[in-house]
Amino acid sequence: MNALQEIHKKIKQNKMAPIYVLYGQEEFLIEEAVNLIINSALSFEEREFNLSVFDMNEVPIDVAVEDAETLPFMGEKRVVLIKDPVFFTGNKDKTKVEHDLKRLEQYLDSPSPDAIVIFTGNYDKLDERKKIVKLLKKNGEVIQTSLMDDKAISTWIKNKVTEADKEIDEEAIHLLLQLVGPKLMLLANEVEKLVLYIGEDTRIDSSVIRNLVPRTLEQNVFALIDMIVKRRTRDALLFFYDLLEQKEEPIKILSLLAGQFRLIYQVKELYKRGYGQNQTGTYLKVHPYRVKLAGDQAAKFSEGELQKIMNDLAEMDYKMKTGKMDKKLLIELFILQLNK
Repeated sequence: MNALQEIHKKIKQNKMAPIYVLYGQEEFLIEEAVNLIINSALSFEEREFNLSVFDMNEVPIDVAVEDAETLPFMGEKRVVLIKDPVFFTGNKDKTKVEHDLKRLEQYLDSPSPDAIVIFTGNYDKLDERKKIVKLLKKNGEVIQTSLMDDKAISTWIKNKVTEADKEIDEEAIHLLLQLVGPKLMLLANEVEKLVLYIGEDTRIDSSVIRNLVPRTLEQNVFALIDMIVKRRTRDALLFFYDLLEQKEEPIKILSLLAGQFRLIYQVKELYKRGYGQNQTGTYLKVHPYRVKLAGDQAAKFSEGELQKIMNDLAEMDYKMKTGKMDKKLLIELFILQLNK
């Protein structure tokens, strides 16, 4: 059980901490945890009087602290949500808001038993040297939500389906990830729709996903590249024609092709230098799942082939934008040449 799951377990057992810090790149997991804390601490009626939200880009921290020290009204707890506390990090505060951090330190050293204070921020790390961060760790729960790799996302999807008393197989999970991508918010929405769609049936399989989950243009282009990589020329051309039938613009398809091949090249280079999947994702600021897929595709090309492909795509972009050649024909020739 990871730290976030442990927090969920404690909250559901009504073992609430006075302070929570939820930070990291996976915003959906942060939002999910915040909602769980609020729903567990306050009834719907109590929220009007006992729930406060403060953005540190607009409001000084001492205002939020004062609110946390105020007794709850018609309830047992106050919940104070404090967003973007950049002063927990080594990042420069670009706002002109003056924060009384001494006042905050005093509160963190002796938090109110009648309040739950939640800090949230989209940061890679906190500044462990700061006194306020040490006090947070001493008297509260500090949880980092990192972007999940493909294995962790697959487990997360399976758990979401299980929570709804349904089942999903590995093939269906893989297809869902292919169609939707790794963003948890989008995946959560699709899982909810799939569960409603199957009704009293218990199993979500690939056929259900194909019927219900739409494929974005980006995912379509990824599928097109996958066909090209596997030398399925006829399928790739037919798929391209289907995209044109759907009124997709060749220049947009070309742009996405160039972006994906650029990523494939970058991943290949970083893998050659000994970078792992997560390290590559952090370096390129790309989700680890996308890195894995690009890495799988990169194995099918040499470094020289990828450099030539990128040069060809740049030349195609120039010809399209200057009208020197038919847009559809350019992409047709590109697909055919790649499969020689």
